[in-house]
Amino acid sequence: MGNCCCMWNLSIYRISSSNAHAKSESPKVEIPLQIEKKENRRLPSNPREVEDLRGDSASNPLIVFSYSELKIITDNFRQDHLLGGGGFGSVFKGFVSKDLRDGIQPIQVAVKVHDGDNSHQGHREWLAEVIFLGQLSHPNLVKLVGYCCEDEHRVLIYEYMPRGSVESNLFSSDYPHLHPILGVLLPVPWSTRMKIALGAAKGLAFLHDAEKPVIYRDFKTSNILLDQEYNAKLSDFGLAKDGPVGDKSHVSTRIMGTYGYAAPEYIMTGHLTPRSDVYSFGVVLLELITGRKSLDKSRPAREQVLADWALPLLNEKKKVLNIVDPRLEGDYPVKAVHKASMLAYHCLNRNPKARPLMRDIVDSLEPLQVSVEVLTTSLSWTANNGTLVT
Repeated sequence: MGNCCCMWNLSIYRISSSNAHAKSESPKVEIPLQIEKKENRRLPSNPREVEDLRGDSASNPLIVFSYSELKIITDNFRQDHLLGGGGFGSVFKGFVSKDLRDGIQPIQVAVKVHDGDNSHQGHREWLAEVIFLGQLSHPNLVKLVGYCCEDEHRVLIYEYMPRGSVESNLFSSDYPHLHPILGVLLPVPWSTRMKIALGAAKGLAFLHDAEKPVIYRDFKTSNILLDQEYNAKLSDFGLAKDGPVGDKSHVSTRIMGTYGYAAPEYIMTGHLTPRSDVYSFGVVLLELITGRKSLDKSRPAREQVLADWALPLLNEKKKVLNIVDPRLEGDYPVKAVHKASMLAYHCLNRNPKARPLMRDIVDSLEPLQVSVEVLTTSLSWTANNGTLVT
């Protein structure tokens, strides 16, 4: 449905950004691999037409908000309610009160306002989210509460995710982690990273194994949002695509996604399969292991693309420990690091058919989970030297 894309080493590109709750994110780069015929089909311009298009697939009831109601929800889109923004527009924190409308349940929300130019491309991505999240429901997918389709306004209203994106938690100084007992700042712990990986994997596995398979196509840390308990939920379905059915092995499409995450065979051919998402998952798993971004131009040339740099080291038990996030200061189970690294290694296989299925990835991540009780009690404070020890 919606589109935005990415290519290796090409000179003409357009950069935009898209994320529900984060303050920053990796750039999207769109470069058409092939010329697609423009859709002549008229896009819906009011809620009735949207609901007609949703039709029988509308298994999740969505609230149709008026733009005046959104002003109430966001305190007239106050700047101190701004959560983030990018090429798509802006995202505001809001609250739906029971006084807004009879029978409505009070809930904190994130209000994603698409740009007012109402471009064909932006409208299609907005519609893709309404369609997909209006028919899919899972604990590891962000919940779409409703939408606004009024005049030029195209707005999405999601459940609010208080911890923001995985990208912000891993890479932004705006998201420090204060230990609840010790009162000291810590990096995202290893156990939390594995919890995030498992939750995100469950979300992808659900999409791939659905009755009508869905390819997410833009899996990255900025599109994984976290609730208060660090449960991961996939957001931003603007680039999602119906997967191949029957005897088809792939779907052909323009190259869409984000530089550093897109599978190499998809970039070269435009052939999209669920294994394309598996490659992207491998990159995200690498980010969780190493604490490095998928693309970091501030690093030496050979280390800028994370997957290219780390891949040869992932199956080397001695070498792989040298690339684990140094901020963890060795506070991780070595065997679990080896297993997670090998899983990433298999996900990043250049042969897509050799990559594991998402359901198998879920099974591999389950044994790497550490209970919250173990996490809370595994750290102790040494008053003599002011360091954390296990």
